[in-house]
Formats: sequence, structure tokens, C-alpha cells
Amino acid sequence: ENTLLSFKKALDLQVDAIELDVHLCKTKEVVVIHDNKVDRTTNGTGYVAEKTFSELRLLDAGKGQKIPALQEVFDLIKRKITINIELKGKGTAKPVSEIIEKYVRGKGWSYDDFFVSSFNHYELLEFSKLKPEIKIGLVTTKASLDLAVKIKAHSVNVRYDAVNEDFVSTAHKKRLMVFAWTVNNSKDIKRIKSYGVDGIFSDFPDRL
Repeated sequence: ENTLLSFKKALDLQVDAIELDVHLCKTKEVVVIHDNKVDRTTNGTGYVAEKTFSELRLLDAGKGQKIPALQEVFDLIKRKITINIELKGKGTAKPVSEIIEKYVRGKGWSYDDFFVSSFNHYELLEFSKLKPEIKIGLVTTKASLDLAVKIKAHSVNVRYDAVNEDFVSTAHKKRLMVFAWTVNNSKDIKRIKSYGVDGIFSDFPDRL
């Protein structure tokens, strides 16, 4: 899950990148949490967008972990690996671009330290207008490439059961990278790798 403890474990495994999901809370901080509600991953209930940052910090996200602000994850990672930020919540493009700019301008980070993705191509387009230097990826549940090409995405991030060898080949011909999500079973990981994908998202990076 999206906690500082899980990101620290990823660092220890020396993975190529981490993926995290962001939403805006009521007081407009960018917080790192998968769902638009806190019910499944914390001991609280309700929508992230209806809670202040202070209210969110009172919740237990497991083993005493707190819902982190995006900047806290940046400070933990310290440019050791690439950060793939998925824009889950509405209106996240602009504040995320502003936070990234602060780290690039003020803390010596590079635009290449970041990759931004989303199911919402409107958010992606908005982000790309603000930060054209950063690569974007279209997240989708089906093997569709037209929209990814249209918005000039760097990659198409596809649910693993929609990926096959022909799809990967076609994507590569269109100069799109293919990242498969979320592949946790060892047999599935082996199969997906055989298709020539460019990357795999997994909850168990040690299996890769």
C-alpha cells in the first residue's frame, strides 16, 4: 500500500521505480493513497476529498503508518529511484506539477526522476501542458492504443490480462512502451515477460 513503510521496503529491494497514487484532500494537500475513500486502507471512513489533511493524519493506515503527503515520499526516496505518480483524484495535475517543480528547482531533482500516469486522459493532458518535460503514461484496462497515441503518451499501462505478444509488438511499432499491471503471480510474471513488455507493476517486486 501507499505508506512510507512500503516505499522504504521497495528501496531496500532496489527496484527500478515505485508507483503511487495521489488524491487532493479538503485542504488541498496532495496525499498518497490508492482509493478515493479511506475505508479499505485505514481505520477511518469517508472520502479523502471531504477530509482535511489533519483529519487524515489521525487515521491508521496499518501498523501505525499514516497517510503521507506527496512531499514526504519524495524526501524518503531522495532520487534513489524513479517515482511514477498516478493522478487518481480530480484536479491533481496542477498541484502535482507545482510540487515537482519545487523539487527540480529547489532541491536538485531532475524531470527524469518522475513519470506521471492516469486513467483520466484529461488530467494527463493538463499535466503535460504544465510539464511537457515529463513523460506520461495512459493507464487502461484494455488493449487500446489509439488514445495513447493521440495524447502523445510515452507508454500505455495495461492490465496484465489484456496484454499479449501482438499487442506489445503493435505498441512498439507506434513507439509506445508497454507496462503491465498488476502482476503478482510468478507464472503470470514469467508469461508477461515473454511478451517483451517494457516493465511490470507488482505488489511483490522480489518476485520479478
